Amino acid sequence: MRLGPLRPVVQRLSMPARARPTFLVIGAQKSGTTSLRRYLVEHPAVLCAEPKEVHYFDWKFDRGEHWYLTHYPWKSQVRDVRKSISIEPAVGEATPDYLFYSWVPGRVHAFDPNLRFVVLLRDPVDRAYSQFQMQVRRRGESRSFEEVLALEAMEWPHEHERIHRDPDHVGTIPLHHSYVARGLYAEQLERWFALFERDRFLVLTSVELLRDTQQTMNRIAAFLGVPERDAESYERLSAGSYEPMAADTREHLARLFEPHKRALEELLGRSFEWTRPSATPAFRR
Repeated sequence: MRLGPLRPVVQRLSMPARARPTFLVIGAQKSGTTSLRRYLVEHPAVLCAEPKEVHYFDWKFDRGEHWYLTHYPWKSQVRDVRKSISIEPAVGEATPDYLFYSWVPGRVHAFDPNLRFVVLLRDPVDRAYSQFQMQVRRRGESRSFEEVLALEAMEWPHEHERIHRDPDHVGTIPLHHSYVARGLYAEQLERWFALFERDRFLVLTSVELLRDTQQTMNRIAAFLGVPERDAESYERLSAGSYEPMAADTREHLARLFEPHKRALEELLGRSFEWTRPSATPAFRR
């Protein structure tokens, strides 16, 4: 049956019967959140919204809370979990763009200041190149990586100011040419830390999830307040295969990200074994 104009009314009426989120996976894009979300779905004490990326707090906020909650399981499903394993399930969603957009933390805080957040970060050099390869596959990007990096350097500052001023404006630059901007993790996390206590965040790396998946998932389970789940295997999803980045481009990005990596290490009190610039100064013509 097609609801048509009645859909918003039905959505509002269903709100009291829907579970509300207790956690969000907020980023970062191309850091392994698709695999992480799959592992969470497979946990018997975790219930996730459908689809993986709801995009309520960034792109679709105007659709309203009633629309958002229709993506979550019914409260009856929560009761079924509680009855079957005597555990209060964790309920959440994974939209990796949430970390990036400056207006999202305020919207999330107004929705529920008691949420927990899982943050998955990747070496920003590798993350940028992976994002570019995604644009090649999905959008037919025909320019080189070096060309789009130059485009971002020219156009991003103006676009960045514009989207901060007007959240309703989401142009092509922040969405598709934000290869460097999305890797500035310290300033992104600081916006969240300004509104939420830091103990509400579990910040992990994609390398930790990939190399020691079971231990990392145990940490996430403890953070979400659910039992550990031992899995026979963890399938890695959305792993692309492509030509390596040019060495001089990698060096350029390593130098560009180095001060931001140091800021992140100071902010979080831990080190990151990510791409480092070479000891030899880059030659400039």
